[in-house]
Amino acid sequence: QVQVVESGGGLVQPGGSLRLSCSASGNFYNIPTIAWYRQGPGNYREFIAAMVSGGGSNYADSVKGRFSISRDNAKNTGYLQMNNLKPEDTAVYICKVNIRKTAGRPSSDYWGQGTQVTVSS
Repeated sequence: QVQVVESGGGLVQPGGSLRLSCSASGNFYNIPTIAWYRQGPGNYREFIAAMVSGGGSNYADSVKGRFSISRDNAKNTGYLQMNNLKPEDTAVYICKVNIRKTAGRPSSDYWGQGTQVTVSS
């Protein structure tokens, strides 16, 4: 069974930084894509950033220049470095891991439970 667990959330002042982690565990072949989303009070799930195994990445316009996604393929872990945080970044940050369980077979998405990020003075 595949498990996805996020960590690193918390309370930070405006202008501060946080680094989120997303770890996948279980039996699988590889992780083509790791992505981050966030869900605010309105319950809309917003795409933030994604990175493929080869290193290519893309970002939502709202976080470009402030957030940076990375991954450690050997550890099956993705990271989201968040700098210059603003109150409107307050949300539950959720990781989606696209996993291929067997070589040559289609991959599937697995979601974590999320980690709360609150930006407030």
